Amino acid sequence: MKDIWQNISKKFGMQNGLIPIGIGDLLGSGLSAFFWFYIAAVLTPESYGEIHYLISIAGIAQLFSLVGNSSALTVYSAKNLNIQSTLYILSIVPTIISSIVIYILLSRLDVSALLFGYVIFESVNSVLLGRRLFNKYSKLIILQKGLTLSLGIGFYFMFGPEGIIYGLASSFIPYSYFFIKEFKTTKTNFSLLKTRTGFIANNYFNTLAGGFGGQIDKLIIAPILGFVLLGNYSLALQFIAVMMIFSSIIFKFILPLDSAGKDTLKVKKYAVALSIIITILGITLAPIIIPTLFPEYIETVVAVQILSLSVFFGNLVLIFTSKLLSEEKSKSVLISNIISVGIIIVGFILLGPILGIVGLAIIHVIAIAVESIILMLSIKKGGYDDRK
Repeated sequence: MKDIWQNISKKFGMQNGLIPIGIGDLLGSGLSAFFWFYIAAVLTPESYGEIHYLISIAGIAQLFSLVGNSSALTVYSAKNLNIQSTLYILSIVPTIISSIVIYILLSRLDVSALLFGYVIFESVNSVLLGRRLFNKYSKLIILQKGLTLSLGIGFYFMFGPEGIIYGLASSFIPYSYFFIKEFKTTKTNFSLLKTRTGFIANNYFNTLAGGFGGQIDKLIIAPILGFVLLGNYSLALQFIAVMMIFSSIIFKFILPLDSAGKDTLKVKKYAVALSIIITILGITLAPIIIPTLFPEYIETVVAVQILSLSVFFGNLVLIFTSKLLSEEKSKSVLISNIISVGIIIVGFILLGPILGIVGLAIIHVIAIAVESIILMLSIKKGGYDDRK
């Protein structure tokens, strides 16, 4: 099996990195998307929304816990700085605290377990990408998503909807081996943090701000608009997640290359062109696909059409973010994220009750468009160097 993989890598130039990342993310995202689309088909919008509400709680907790955030791990790994185990410790301590708080407040052991899985998953993948171990990254992604599908559906049939989150948490178990192994590979050295606290701190708050935009919306929708609307909105976001796969692949590929000073302009141009094509397909195909496969989620059609515009702007955000982070200029990214989250929070509270899911989709697109514009202007002005 190893020889087959190596032959394929050699034949198609996979040593360059883009193809193994692409294969891993395409197959992995495909398995994940199939899982969530299947779950949406067998659950009511209300139950589907409730599951995503609980998952968003674990996602928010991950943001607070991941002090040694993924971008910092990728950048420093690409620069061959042995700071990985040190940043791991900065993350694992708040993760333990957050998991205890979640269990006390919700009495949900599954959500606490999912939090650990998220933190370990992000940490290990960031290091693999930074070290440009793209083949290993690809294999692990496919394995994890395969486990998501098998364990998630298996636990659903055995324990009902309550078993889905346990299945998700269990899918991250293979990553724990590489997480623990890192402490044997790199020594913990907190002195390495002295001259890098600005970049690490800015990226931590940047991760908080950026992640809030992807999680806080669900926490706002559930109490104000209910789980039914949240279920429809979550399904719409799942379609957008599939449409953003290629942009995500490009970002994971170019960030370590940008950090190492490599030329990525041609790849970025192709990424922009592809995002435009995907945006058009999303607008035209949503009215055909959704009523056929998900008749209970008709409200999702218009939302997906509007949200498709965020694919283009989201792609620009990732490209601009890679450029700024590679130069350790994360303050600009932080500012853009904070403004974007502010637009989402205010917009959801004001327009959500009035326009429903259509208003939520419009605000989501506006927030990402504004974020992309801020980042573009920041690059033109030179950004803010975290090292100064």
